Order: sequence, then structure tokens, then C-alpha cells
Amino acid sequence: MNTSDRFLKFAAECQVMAKFSPSSENRAVWRGLAQRWTRCAELMDHQDLEDHSRRSLKRHLKAVHPVRHTNQQQGSSGNF
Repeated sequence: MNTSDRFLKFAAECQVMAKFSPSSENRAVWRGLAQRWTRCAELMDHQDLEDHSRRSLKRHLKAVHPVRHTNQQQGSSGNF
């Protein structure tokens, strides 16, 4: 189970707690927690998508512009 799915599970558990809470104040707190867990899941999905896109772009750039290794350092005379 990935992180986003775990967050959604926590949100569902908070909704259940809200359903069975005796007071309206407690129900509101549990619903607020559920909303926050849902938002965390959305943010995690967005982050995962960005990470995937970034990795795909890097792979694409490496394929299009391979790095050339040379024996000489470019622009350096070797003196420090």
C-alpha cells in the first residue's frame, strides 16, 4: 500500500469515527481530520506525479544528449 492509499485509509477511518461520534463537536473534528488526510493524499499523488515526470525527463534528455567523457578536462589547465 503506497503512502497516498494509507492517507485515504486514515481519512475513511476518521469518517467512520465522525459517523459514530455522539456530539456534533466531535463529528466536526473527525470530519476535519478526514479532510486533512484526503488533502495529504492529493498532495502525495501530485508529488509522485512530479517525481515521475522529472525522472522521465532526465531519461529522455540522457537519450537525446548523451554525456561525452573525455580524458582532458575542458577549460582547465590543471593549475590551482
